[in-house]
Amino acid sequence: MKRKRRPIQPKPGAHHRKKTVRKVLESRVKTFGQPPGTLIHIGEQRGESPVMTVMGYNDGQAVTQTVADVHECLLLKERFRTVWINVDGVHDASLIERIGAAFGISPLILEDILHTGQRPKVEDFEKYLYLVLQMIDFNSETGEIGREQLSLLLGDNFVITFQENPGDMFDPVRQRIRTPGTRLRKYAADFLAYSLLDAVVDNYFSILEEIENTIDRLDADLMADYSKTTFESLYALKRELIILRKSVWPLREIIGSVTRNDFRVVGDEVGPYFRDVYDHVVLVIDTVEVFRDIVTGMHETYLAGINNRMNEIMKFLTMIATIFMPMSFVAGVYGMNFKNMPELRWTWGYFAALGLMGSIFIGMLLYYRSRKWY
Repeated sequence: MKRKRRPIQPKPGAHHRKKTVRKVLESRVKTFGQPPGTLIHIGEQRGESPVMTVMGYNDGQAVTQTVADVHECLLLKERFRTVWINVDGVHDASLIERIGAAFGISPLILEDILHTGQRPKVEDFEKYLYLVLQMIDFNSETGEIGREQLSLLLGDNFVITFQENPGDMFDPVRQRIRTPGTRLRKYAADFLAYSLLDAVVDNYFSILEEIENTIDRLDADLMADYSKTTFESLYALKRELIILRKSVWPLREIIGSVTRNDFRVVGDEVGPYFRDVYDHVVLVIDTVEVFRDIVTGMHETYLAGINNRMNEIMKFLTMIATIFMPMSFVAGVYGMNFKNMPELRWTWGYFAALGLMGSIFIGMLLYYRSRKWY
């Protein structure tokens, strides 16, 4: 059984460091000048070899094997009504080419599989259906959203998925395949494709719950103290929500086209299930838009709070300067030291000057209070 990926924990003090801005677009310099269909991997380079896991099943039997040769996949495809081939790692172009040759996949599709960072889309090739979507996870410690491209090929009796890294959210689907009598065991490959898409969309809801908890925490911090750290966290979350929207929004078009178009590899009995996924995708998109509005409002609230605090500081300093202006005038007049100046030799002149300045101070405070300036 595959284990779920654990989010990378930040090192002590890492949240105090200045974060670098993540790139939204992968560099495609290696493909410049290459003809269409050239198989060049674009994405994270990995040292380990890709792993192919095959699950074949029908009503009465289900097997799971890790295979090293593509021909073993073809043998299992002949034995079972439905075969699911999952490939962890798309950095080996030769393996992707062999899979494409064995299943008759277009070189243009193989090129898209190797070019990670594709926009989610769906393409119909009559004999098979090709879908690209983004699997995401959320690190609540760093506030970053991780994206991974999932390429899915749906044929008459097979589903092939290509993932960049080991680990996913498909363990419940695997468990349903192993359990006799489940609906998944009774239906064909199109129902398996629906189940995988549904698992990806359900994971979006868990990510949205974590993001909502982060928003609530930042909102509490914002109300307690308008700190720079809170502002930086708000800005980072706003950027992550933009990336999340970019990953989720095209799914509406993809699932909608599957429910509307008459794709040969998608049966009529599975159509209602895809419409259910479409409703979930619309809910996810609406929730992301609401979160973006909330974070934008919090961002504006932070700026307004900082401006109000600055205005309060300026008002206080202005009051102090205004109070001391007449007092400085009195002190300046009696500091000129003219010989024939009135009250200059008066015994009580010093105390009278202090009393006059104190009266000015109290009088101006009472005046400011009557105008509700503080």
